Amino acid sequence: MTRGAPVTWTIAQIADDFGVTHRTVRHYEDLGLISPERRGTARIYRRRDRTRLALILRGRRIGFTLDEIRTIIDMYDAPRGQVAQLEYLLSQIGDRRADLEARRRDLDDALAELDSLEARCRDDLDKLDATASVG
Repeated sequence: MTRGAPVTWTIAQIADDFGVTHRTVRHYEDLGLISPERRGTARIYRRRDRTRLALILRGRRIGFTLDEIRTIIDMYDAPRGQVAQLEYLLSQIGDRRADLEARRRDLDDALAELDSLEARCRDDLDKLDATASVG
């Protein structure tokens, strides 16, 4: 840890650091995914909260549901710790990869259909233009 680095953060600092809204941070808190210390109405976030928030946001980016993210995070605190977490994560990665690859195939198919339709439309337009020029 660098000298002078904060060991606690406010909700504003956390939100700014991660590029999310205060509402997003409070939502994850309401779901129990992060649990800052409360001092009156102020929320005090510690390194554990930052780590959890980073994991949540990374999981969301790659398509995990909040329930899946919760399972992964909660497993970290379980007796088997990282082994169980990694085994679960590996199975989820396989599922997510298969889903994304299927989506990519669907997108490639849709783009190919659009290319074909565009080519037919251009051919038809060219034929209509040629007929109009002759007549």
